[in-house]
Amino acid sequence: MHTRSWIGVAVLFTTLSLAGPASAVEFTIVGPRAAGMGGAGVAVTHDALGTYWNPAGMALSQSWDVQFAGSGQIVDRLGLGQALKDLDDADLNDTSPANAAKLQAIANRLNQSGATTSAMAAGGLYFKGTFGNHVFGFNISDVATGGGYLLSPVTVTPGGGSLAVNGQLAVRALEARQAAFSYAYALADGKLAIGATAKIIQGAAYSNNVNVRGTEGGVDVVNDLGKATLSTAVGFDLGIAARPTEWLRLGLVAKDINQPSFDAPGGEFKLLPQVRAGVAVNPYASLTLTADADVSSNKALIPNVKSRMVSVGAEQLLFGDVLALRVGAFKNVEDAGSIVTPTAGIGIRIFMLRLDIGGGYDFREKGALASGAVSFSW
Repeated sequence: MHTRSWIGVAVLFTTLSLAGPASAVEFTIVGPRAAGMGGAGVAVTHDALGTYWNPAGMALSQSWDVQFAGSGQIVDRLGLGQALKDLDDADLNDTSPANAAKLQAIANRLNQSGATTSAMAAGGLYFKGTFGNHVFGFNISDVATGGGYLLSPVTVTPGGGSLAVNGQLAVRALEARQAAFSYAYALADGKLAIGATAKIIQGAAYSNNVNVRGTEGGVDVVNDLGKATLSTAVGFDLGIAARPTEWLRLGLVAKDINQPSFDAPGGEFKLLPQVRAGVAVNPYASLTLTADADVSSNKALIPNVKSRMVSVGAEQLLFGDVLALRVGAFKNVEDAGSIVTPTAGIGIRIFMLRLDIGGGYDFREKGALASGAVSFSW
């Protein structure tokens, strides 16, 4: 690649990084290897999941790979989800002062500033093929993000021989059903690579307001999303990867650089660029230490919620690469109230077949991350 081309790519990434806080959905952790290593994947993903994490990284490994992967994550800020469950379980026919006080305590939990819930999920089929310095990949996948927050405070009032609970919850979600095509090229004897991904995305956008009333059986966020508004857009990702030495790898990816937008009930949802950098170090061949960081903050579909994740992780291979043990942690540094969430995972390889699981748990807010995959590599 000519020097002018590299300068142009560098200028593009710099512009995206310095453009101010990005208004986009939260960055979804895809695949059990990244999930086990704290959500770090930009510098270490060289298999078919590179079509999501960083297309350039695929060119740093001469392999073929097909993978079925699924991931899910929920973040329950200040216990909103648990409070809704407690409200659903409450007995509204008990009008005693003690029960009224119990319901009011639940309402107070729901009414806390910053009480929200977010959910992210991804799954699909991912493929990678190598032809010398040229690497091709594609995936047929679904990446969904969303959550809920209170529109109006929850109140508890007596009436008609029972207690009445009123309030309104907003639920928002965007499901990106996509066919993605990636290309990566290695140069400088495999020490540098550049890649791009083009995505045809059918966006299923949900936006609904539901009443919080215990007499109607509570809130079911999934079923209360309402009917989806469908529209189609094209998205583009760019990635750079480098391996200056055998023990050091670097990666940088910018996702949705063209800002695809989708029709939504009452408006539109727009995906603005997400920029993430990663580094990986191999102190020795079987041990990988890695870290990712969002260059800019991502604004969620939920008002006043921003995400800028920092992830760290490690992977130790045993018996060649038959067994992989992974640990990690991540934290949203944009949210001073968030805590460090630990993660762990394991992978087992039997000839060309590999089975992987990974996940994490927030012991304070009870947020959870889980992922699993079956892959064939040769």
